[in-house]
Amino acid sequence: MKPDRVLSMLGIAAKAGSVASGEFSTEKAVKEGKAYLVIVAKDASDNTKKMFRNMTEFYEVPMYVYSEKEMLGHFIGKEFRASLAVTNEGLARSIENRLKQTITTE
Repeated sequence: MKPDRVLSMLGIAAKAGSVASGEFSTEKAVKEGKAYLVIVAKDASDNTKKMFRNMTEFYEVPMYVYSEKEMLGHFIGKEFRASLAVTNEGLARSIENRLKQTITTE
């Protein structure tokens, strides 16, 4: 299995203190205009995906459904995480470009 560049980049963003994770923190980052990219785990509930899809459309923040909760949490040094927001614009752009190469948006 090749190393996952998106998850590795999220790890770097987390070390830089540029990741808000967990539903509450992700939502807060989006609503405060601090989120430049939102990632929701594939295995998050449909309600969670719908809530973030609606919220990110309203606040015009790109959102991707990617990876699983366990992997998202692991790479940012936390437990399971259904959602996270990247709060550094440069890092968010880099990660989003990698996401576009890896998957197509839903």
